[in-house]
Amino acid sequence: MFDRSILLCLCCCRLVGVFAETDEVKSVSVTEGDSVSLQTDTELQKDDVIMWNFKTNGPLLVRINRATNDISIKEDVLDGRFRDRLKVDNQTGSLTITNTSITDAGVYQMTISSKENKNKHKFNVTVYARLPVPVISELPPNSSSGSSKCVLLCSVVNVSHVTLSWYKGISVLSSISVCDLNRSLSLDLECLDDSYSCVLNNSFSNQTTHLDNTDLCLPCSDCAFCCDASEVFIRLVASVLVGVATVSVLVYDIITSRKGEKETLSRSGMRVL
Repeated sequence: MFDRSILLCLCCCRLVGVFAETDEVKSVSVTEGDSVSLQTDTELQKDDVIMWNFKTNGPLLVRINRATNDISIKEDVLDGRFRDRLKVDNQTGSLTITNTSITDAGVYQMTISSKENKNKHKFNVTVYARLPVPVISELPPNSSSGSSKCVLLCSVVNVSHVTLSWYKGISVLSSISVCDLNRSLSLDLECLDDSYSCVLNNSFSNQTTHLDNTDLCLPCSDCAFCCDASEVFIRLVASVLVGVATVSVLVYDIITSRKGEKETLSRSGMRVL
């Protein structure tokens, strides 16, 4: 009875070793167009056979036989989706996906088989779309309300799962988020004499557009307005001075012309009225 119990226990242990599979799924993130490498810390043996599948027990992508140094990459799997984009390392068993796209997102399973056991490791790959650079523009003044305040608008198009924010230094002035696909976002800011940044970010990366105070409130082609009241006053004074100078020149020309006419008539003996 004692010997049979030991034998049964050993058989159970043997079965556990053969079909060992970790419940842990390693999360990996990458920006679209970049490369991502999937690798485990498991020490490989000389006779290990490594297989990479897309999704759990899904289509086979790669098979590596370390004993014979044979590497087989399935170029035509999934209608050739991964053609010329898979690289493997025979020493570490790592899988590298180059020029990633949104369709590459999903679970990748690595199976390491030897004579003694079989281990499985899973990687959940998230591919983020490359973020566009925020564009800052200036809104025209609100003529209906008589407001001449300068308002800046930060905009992005075709984004999802992102946050758009205005910063002054490291302080957030305002922000807006979106979770829908392919949305356009815009966020306005009443500017002052300072420096600002418009930041678009997701949980993995960000894009920033900086704006210095020298770039703020540029005048449009058919109006003269700005956030800075002193600049408005200077422009107004300059316009008045130009107008006065123009009138002075015209008056001077008229007086000079009339004086010349009188002298001409006087010389000819005609009576000047």
